Amino acid sequence: VQLQASGGGLVQAGGSLRLSCAASGRTFSMYAMGWFRQAPGKERESVAAIRWSGDNTYYADSVKGRFTISRDNAKNTVALQMNSLKPEDTAVYYCAASYNPINYYNPVSYGYWGQGTQVTVSS
Repeated sequence: VQLQASGGGLVQAGGSLRLSCAASGRTFSMYAMGWFRQAPGKERESVAAIRWSGDNTYYADSVKGRFTISRDNAKNTVALQMNSLKPEDTAVYYCAASYNPINYYNPVSYGYWGQGTQVTVSS
């Protein structure tokens, strides 16, 4: 699976952005998908994840109620809608795929990664 993330940018606090991740390969629907982020000097952390079928989603406590992950298996895409953005959301965001994650929140569970897209939230 090859992944291409897009949609990052500069936004003011309180604003919104929508990230998208396009996947290649006909087996996309078999993979769980996750969004992770990494700020300078910090470890990569889970933001949200979604089961292959889309019927289960997982969120970091820091983004619950503000971010929504979704997928369209017919279009091989996964999206992250980010609302009420805060300066602490500033990071490079990565999409990732896992065939059978043991832990949806652990980046080690994911074997395929996109290139990352920068999100900057100004105060």
